[in-house]
Amino acid sequence: MAEVHGTERPRRRRGRTALVVVVVLLVLLGVGVALLDRFSNSYAEDVIADKVAAEVAKQNATSSRPEVTIAGVPFLTQVLAGEYQEIKIKLPDFAAPTGTGETVRMDLLDISATDVKAPLNALRSGQGEVVAGAVTGVGTIDYSLLADATGQEGMTLTEKDGKVVGSAVLSITRTQKIELEGVADLKVADGKVQVRFSDVTAKDLPNNPLIQGQVNNFVKQMAFELAVPELPMNLVIRELQPLPEGLKVTFGATDVTLAAAGV
Repeated sequence: MAEVHGTERPRRRRGRTALVVVVVLLVLLGVGVALLDRFSNSYAEDVIADKVAAEVAKQNATSSRPEVTIAGVPFLTQVLAGEYQEIKIKLPDFAAPTGTGETVRMDLLDISATDVKAPLNALRSGQGEVVAGAVTGVGTIDYSLLADATGQEGMTLTEKDGKVVGSAVLSITRTQKIELEGVADLKVADGKVQVRFSDVTAKDLPNNPLIQGQVNNFVKQMAFELAVPELPMNLVIRELQPLPEGLKVTFGATDVTLAAAGV
């Protein structure tokens, strides 16, 4: 009996040792795959950031270095499938000329591309395209920029109750001035933000047809248009929303070629 016990116990120890080795190898393999996945993800994000920066510069726009995030885990599975859930691109300190003398500035242009198709064979060969089914962008334009676009000295724009309100002072004579305030009607047409004022009120407005005519002419002069600069990824304005911190602009585009397949 003693000899039987002596032969079985080492076998159990060897079996346990082998099991431990297998578990350790599987853990190391999992860690290695995870590290490779994250490294590949980070590398791809850097490559896309470089190409986006080049695209921004090509349009005579500027920004701090783009911040790119490829969403979805695992990343390598998306690479093999040639389909990516979402690619997020942040352009801090974005600025672009309008072509009419103004420069549109945004503290951040936040872009999201979804349903991105990038076939693996295209990535390998460098031939083909990376296409996003939908791209959206969000940025905020400071009211001071819009006020400057009116060309009216002393004009201020603010948000009140979800609307943009303009305020200005009209000089009737050297000594007589009238404070005007009106609600801005915002509209996007032909690639421009059109601003017209309505419901204009004036403090202590004299009942004088001549003065009323001056007020009406001044209100017409307050109207202005702000050209929208060429934006990355063919983004166009979809929505305007007045916020206390500025005018929130939502951009959009569909079936957008993000870059050559080398992205």
